[in-house]
Amino acid sequence: MNHLPRWDALLQSKLFAPLHPVIGTIEQDGFPLLADLNRMLAVHQPSVASGRKLSFVAQGAGRLAFESQYEPRCYLTGEVQTRQENWHDLLNALVWLTYPNAKAAINARHFQALTGLTDESTSQRGAVRDASTLFDESGVIVACADEELAGLLQNFRWHELFWQRRQAVRERMGFYIFGHGLYEKALQPYIGMTGQGLLLPVTQEFFSWTAEQQRAHLDCRLADFLAGSCRTTRELSPVPLLGIPGWSADNESESYYDNTAYFRPGRQR
Repeated sequence: MNHLPRWDALLQSKLFAPLHPVIGTIEQDGFPLLADLNRMLAVHQPSVASGRKLSFVAQGAGRLAFESQYEPRCYLTGEVQTRQENWHDLLNALVWLTYPNAKAAINARHFQALTGLTDESTSQRGAVRDASTLFDESGVIVACADEELAGLLQNFRWHELFWQRRQAVRERMGFYIFGHGLYEKALQPYIGMTGQGLLLPVTQEFFSWTAEQQRAHLDCRLADFLAGSCRTTRELSPVPLLGIPGWSADNESESYYDNTAYFRPGRQR
């Protein structure tokens, strides 16, 4: 991905809705500098799990000692290594700005696994790190106030969920992209684009809150959840993003959901 950012276009995209508040503070098209990103941090001054204040720094070069590698350095110093004029790293920074508590919880999971503070092997990635990485790259927060709708998603009943229960999905489910790798794909959406959903039960009242209230609530809820759950990738549910009502002009037709190459029946729970 080498084209320059045009933030006005992304502010029109529902896929980027969680990032709209931070995108709206970027003053001009193009890649923000590290100094710009750090100025955006100064509004709330978030910290990582070790208590260190978060900051964005240049990517380290060459072979790095353990404490200078990405996850340990982030945990120990609060420094997030970020390559300049790089979409993947920029979107990672924007997710840190949007969901700082949840991102800090993921970083803590990695550090604990790497240092042997969990039952994960330090010599291999392990199940918890696999789940953490998959959600960090491709995660979607699925807020749901209806157990039946949640069951339809978990059991891959896409036509019933997204078409037959379309209005109920609009009223009682919310989908919020979290993974920065998934945001990178969303720059050029395509049929087949799929996220890894983590279901979080919410009350119906949640959907009457402002976007900022929802974001803050999900950030804290997700951080708490990740502190003790989501131990394997099997706890995540695939979400075909362009099937979500309102996320694609093409899905206003029932026949759209006949594409079983995209809306796969999958495993049954």
